[in-house]
Amino acid sequence: MSAVQYIVEGGTKLKGSIRPSGNKNGALPIVAAALLSDKPVDLENVPRIRDLETLVELIKSVGASIEWTGRNSLHIHAKELRQRDLNPTLCAKIRASILLAAPILARCGQVTLPPPGGDVIGRRRLDTHFLALEQLGAKVEHGAMLSMSVKEFIGADVFLDEPSVTATENALVAAAAAKGTTILRNAACEPHVQDLAHFLTALGARISGIGTNCITIEGGHAIGTEPVTHTIGPDHIEVGSFIGLAAVTQSELRIENAGIEHLRSTRMGFARLGIECTVDGDDLIVPANQTRKIQADSGGHVPKLEDQPWPAFPADTMSIAIVTATQCEGLIMMHEKMFESRLFFVDKLAGMGARIILCDPHRALIHGPSHLRGAFLESPDIRAGMALLLAALCAEGTSFINNVGQIERGYERIDERLNALGASITRIDDRRTT
Repeated sequence: MSAVQYIVEGGTKLKGSIRPSGNKNGALPIVAAALLSDKPVDLENVPRIRDLETLVELIKSVGASIEWTGRNSLHIHAKELRQRDLNPTLCAKIRASILLAAPILARCGQVTLPPPGGDVIGRRRLDTHFLALEQLGAKVEHGAMLSMSVKEFIGADVFLDEPSVTATENALVAAAAAKGTTILRNAACEPHVQDLAHFLTALGARISGIGTNCITIEGGHAIGTEPVTHTIGPDHIEVGSFIGLAAVTQSELRIENAGIEHLRSTRMGFARLGIECTVDGDDLIVPANQTRKIQADSGGHVPKLEDQPWPAFPADTMSIAIVTATQCEGLIMMHEKMFESRLFFVDKLAGMGARIILCDPHRALIHGPSHLRGAFLESPDIRAGMALLLAALCAEGTSFINNVGQIERGYERIDERLNALGASITRIDDRRTT
């Protein structure tokens, strides 16, 4: 993965239309949840990215039939599942391997999970998963591997000690398969959590409170009695990335089928940086002519942009917003509350010419606009990698970005899609998933 490199020629304006991929963080739990059903499941608009390919291999290893029937279409038929330990090498590649816990427990009664992988952006605790599954009847044994077992899931009143997205998703799947009613309190309610709930409803689950932090699941109803087809919703994080892309390159872009209903906090966050968007039906238009002037708080105080659990500004969009802020006039404090290592990539922006002070692991002070210069860069994780790609596209000169396999874990064929808008990105090493 680390051998793949982008060579980026910066300073070019872009133009055209781009369509966001299916939501990565929606597709992963939905593909895993398809194991609840022993009937065929067809999924459309599935992003063809490294994380999904890894999950497909993990699902094959437990005996389910799963295959790509089109560029972005998956056919899953988990008629039979085998009780077996999951491949530790594959699990170490993605955090989403933990999402297999609930569906395999529901079908097989037992699962052994190696530690999950994912982005290195700080501690990412799994305790909330265990606490939720235990309250629903599972037994969890901790060690080098995570051994879990359950006779059957039983509905319960569950309070999640943090609104963890993946823990909410595991609990949703377990509750859908449980006997009795489950109430999930302090639940995550991001668009991808909502998409999973709608998929489970299509399988036969009865769920109310979708989109809120209190979700009720009436268990005891048959799940997966008929074949199901479901379309993954657009990725609002990718939409935020394209807003930032248009802003830093001073380009006009049309983002097609953008999922407007889920963009309120994203648009408000970029408006604070002086970036306004207009809505045209299902599309979002980012005009080329922007003030790009950071909006001061009342009284002239230094403004702050901070992420919080949904529906506030998304944590996964913070890296994009930071790069955007380097191209906007004014001073702003960026406060990343969720992960203590996510902001460490800003030293690479400083090396390109950005005026940034990293105050502590969670806060960065940015004074823009800055004239960025091409540089040798390394992608540390999916979101920071995409942010560095945006920085390279608006910088003067040539940038070389290594370890772009990290970017490609979350953004499908991003070099080709941006080149179609007029970008100049050369991908070195052609080991690409087809």
